[in-house]
Amino acid sequence: MAPTRISTPGNRLLDALPNIDQRRVLAQCDEVGLSFSRVLSDPGTTLEHVYFPLSGFISAIMPIGDTSLEVGLIGSEGMFGMPLALCVKVSPMRAVVQGEGSALRMRASSFCRELARSGALRREIDRYVFVRLNQLAQMAGCMRFHVIEARLARWLLMTQDRARAETFHMTQEFLALMLGVRRVGVTKAARSLQERKLIRYTRGKLTVLDRHGLKAASCRCYDEDRRSYRRILGYSSVTPVRL
Repeated sequence: MAPTRISTPGNRLLDALPNIDQRRVLAQCDEVGLSFSRVLSDPGTTLEHVYFPLSGFISAIMPIGDTSLEVGLIGSEGMFGMPLALCVKVSPMRAVVQGEGSALRMRASSFCRELARSGALRREIDRYVFVRLNQLAQMAGCMRFHVIEARLARWLLMTQDRARAETFHMTQEFLALMLGVRRVGVTKAARSLQERKLIRYTRGKLTVLDRHGLKAASCRCYDEDRRSYRRILGYSSVTPVRL
């Protein structure tokens, strides 16, 4: 399907821009579909585009030896293509659509020109990069000190915020990749959350049954992630679902 031209934003970074800067950026974007499991970029390849999700979300996956680790979720609060903001044209990560939706796609060359031209865009992107770096540091501590079950609850809350739905695609293989643990550890943690009637998992689909209970089971990193967005960017990562 050919991309279509868009006229209104729905991405928090772009929403924050002054009208004149926003119109100029949007004129250089196409709205494209984000289909589940679509690969947007592979490690070591040149970044041809940046993506500003409007709905759905993108998983950033870092290869580590013979395995991989999910190091970020990107929804309507942010963008994929962060290395370009640091004058690096190659991404070390694999970008995979984990939640179906749509995004504004902009050529890398156009994005770099606008960064040089628009102080407002540069400020928003710089703040976003800072937040993401802060989250990576938070994640390192989380993986070292928090138990698998709490980390799983945290990640499911983050995913639900971006999916904006009770049910979303999920496989145990991806859960293991996301947590950086063996599949048996994920199975045990997910079973515990199911027994407490916080989630239901069947045939590659996960349903959040009790969001408040899931938040109680999560580590404090979930709230800290949201606070970092409010503190630096002035808004929460995404509008949390109301269930």
